[in-house]
Amino acid sequence: MSEITSKRIAVAKTYKLFVDGKFPRTESGRYFKLADANGMVIANICQASRKDFRDAIVAARKAQPAWAGSTAYNKGQILYRIAEVMEGRREQFIDEFIIQGFDKKSAIEEVNNAIDLLIYFAGWSDKYQAVFSSVNPVATSHFNFSHPEPTGVVAAIICSAQPLVPLVHAVATAIVGGNSIVALIQEKYPLTAITFGEVLHSSDVPAGVVNLLTGFAKELASHMSSHMDVNAIIYQGDDKTQLHLIENNASLNVKRVAKYDSAYFLGDELRSPYPIVVLQELKTTWHPIGI
Repeated sequence: MSEITSKRIAVAKTYKLFVDGKFPRTESGRYFKLADANGMVIANICQASRKDFRDAIVAARKAQPAWAGSTAYNKGQILYRIAEVMEGRREQFIDEFIIQGFDKKSAIEEVNNAIDLLIYFAGWSDKYQAVFSSVNPVATSHFNFSHPEPTGVVAAIICSAQPLVPLVHAVATAIVGGNSIVALIQEKYPLTAITFGEVLHSSDVPAGVVNLLTGFAKELASHMSSHMDVNAIIYQGDDKTQLHLIENNASLNVKRVAKYDSAYFLGDELRSPYPIVVLQELKTTWHPIGI
């Protein structure tokens, strides 16, 4: 028995996409090789296509109304549950960081920051509405107030400089406000993103609310920012040419654009409710009074 065990071949993990609560391979059949710090190939990663993105948007649009209609308390519970499951898989995340070339101290720090960020935004789930609503002074005989509502379906191009915190930031700020999201994780550090999809799958997040693709921003950025069923787009990165393209395309159907450079994810501004509000529409209600 010990001899058989010693010859056992480890089961290699297959890194797929996460779309509509499932783990499909890319429809194109394409993949790219991910190498470790020594140049050894450690995994084949799905290279998402435009069709994969369109499928993810269909799933996100279908899931968004029910998610927006769930209570703020329930959204906070689910964000907290994501953090709980991540906490239970800390060692796996840390190992994947190290495989991708990070030292253990940096790996532990980023995993801890990602978990803490989820807890932070879970706490805002039933508070940002009160903070960012307002009663407006008007000159007519009306009662007039504004309150935030989700913008709808969000597309996100995730920062390639860090493996996890930017992804968690994009997902948390989108879904805590009732949006659904399709996030593109770029080719540099994809492993932890797919594991994060597994965490979402077991954390009571409804299918389609969060969809994760792996691939190349240079291939998909134009399509993501010009898709007419996307209501907002998050761009995380430092490529000014790419950002200019995204902003121009977003104007075609007046998408909101939230932009963060890579330095943002290393600073103190990371914990702020304002990224939630960027992905909200302020709706104003009028009611006659004094008549």
